[in-house]
Amino acid sequence: MPVQMDAAALRAFLERDFPQMESDFVIERVDEREITVRLKVEYRHLRPGGTVSGPTMFALADVSVYLGILAMIGPKGLAVTTNCSIDFMRKPAAGADLIAECKLLKLGRVLAVGDVLIYSEDVAEPVARATLTYSIPPEIN
Repeated sequence: MPVQMDAAALRAFLERDFPQMESDFVIERVDEREITVRLKVEYRHLRPGGTVSGPTMFALADVSVYLGILAMIGPKGLAVTTNCSIDFMRKPAAGADLIAECKLLKLGRVLAVGDVLIYSEDVAEPVARATLTYSIPPEIN
């Protein structure tokens, strides 16, 4: 299945449908069933102790899978997360952006499953790993 939405189309979708958060994320790469998304880490993303908060890393994983799915199926804004498992493995650098590398493992008519590795910029080892399942809305004719 070819890519239906490139980075520019995904950016336009975020600007239109999610203006409250679109400026947090940069879509760096879109390929068939793969996407790389950067979170521009700011002070508001940090927790006490000078690290990026878990909810912020969850948001990056969730947005990455969501955009990866939309890249393949087109702008279906009502696709929703039905399950998430996330492992926080290392403390991310507070002064560095986070990079999510997402691969869609399954892309069916009703469900999609994606794996995400999250890295601190310029650090080789991942700081978190997540697997998410999404429900894809049915076609309405």
